[in-house]
Amino acid sequence: MSESSAKAMEAVANAASAAASAGNWRKAGIAGAAIGVVAAGAAAGVAIERLTVGRGMRKKARLALDSTGPYGSLRGTPGKAYADDGTELYYEVDDVEPEAGLGPRKRRLFGRKAPAPVTVVFCHGYCLNQDSWHFQRAALRGVVRTVHWDQRSHGRSGRNPAQAEGRVPVTIDQLGRDLKAVIDAAAPEGPIVLVGHSMGGMTMMALAAHYPELIRDRVVGAALIGTSSGRLGEVNFGLPVAGVNAIRRVLPSVLRALGQQAELVERGRRATADLFAGIIKRYSFATRDIDPAVARFAERMIEGTPIDVVAEFYPAFTEHDKTEALVHFAELPVLVLAGIKDLVTPSEHSEAIADLLPDAELVLVPDAGHLVMLEHPEVVMDRLADLLTRAGAVPAGATVGRYGSTSSTAQPG
Repeated sequence: MSESSAKAMEAVANAASAAASAGNWRKAGIAGAAIGVVAAGAAAGVAIERLTVGRGMRKKARLALDSTGPYGSLRGTPGKAYADDGTELYYEVDDVEPEAGLGPRKRRLFGRKAPAPVTVVFCHGYCLNQDSWHFQRAALRGVVRTVHWDQRSHGRSGRNPAQAEGRVPVTIDQLGRDLKAVIDAAAPEGPIVLVGHSMGGMTMMALAAHYPELIRDRVVGAALIGTSSGRLGEVNFGLPVAGVNAIRRVLPSVLRALGQQAELVERGRRATADLFAGIIKRYSFATRDIDPAVARFAERMIEGTPIDVVAEFYPAFTEHDKTEALVHFAELPVLVLAGIKDLVTPSEHSEAIADLLPDAELVLVPDAGHLVMLEHPEVVMDRLADLLTRAGAVPAGATVGRYGSTSSTAQPG
């Protein structure tokens, strides 16, 4: 690349950062897109981009997008819970803001203490972390008490040595027990609303299977987003039948081998970051004009999951079957939501869940992929707010905060 071209690209990178600083996400998104395909297209598109944009410029593009949005910057009061096998689980609590001018006398209920507030517990998916709920967290901040936690081996949570060494497999049942430990530590009393995406929804089902009394006595609502109660071994990931059959045969052993060479594989992932970015986008989003900064945010979360963690969790999904546990949610307000173009947990799996919960609200979002809560936060938040109202977590007419848009062509806010 010529020196003049390099300077031009650098100027665009600076423009992206400047636009972000000014709060203009639309301009920042366009500037980000202009400096190369950082999180767009699949392998073919990335290959073309590699011919026209040098590696150094692509690295600058990623750095510019990293500074474009505030995604993942929200923090709460930290805490730690400990699983039954000793694994340290990290969580954060966002408390309700005290109502201005409401004195202690008005806060009392017939001489008794006010009841414990409803706590909304968010459970994230595979290869993500608690920050994947960024838009929903921003919208609910100060309105309702929320708990965001990192699943074991993800985010800031610890990793069990026995699982790291391959002596004990990870199971969805274990994740359900982990969730119980987090609830005991972060929300030991009062009603609860459970919200789970993908693996997080499976974790909720495992919790119900092991602790049905908790669901009966304390859970007042549940949201199952882009998840499945079983039969994940039949998912074709949008691939031809012959190709997916071959992948199913070799993928478990390939992942095990990669996990045993984690350091070498991580170097390879860094060297082929652009290719991985394209693949991540294909399996995360369906919207064509997704904000490049949001796509890069998802990419950072996924690439931040070590390959050996990816390998040790994968077998749990083919074994997952918690269809019978859904009965414990039958009497509750339930939201079942999925993207129609989800290639990871197809929307048919959400429809199957809704069939078993006939009183649940089923929402299928057009032009949405697996990370629907990042891709269409306005839809997810609208239906989630309605669920929280029905569950009594927020009063009718309560106003949630602004949560922005993920479209590169949308106006700020």
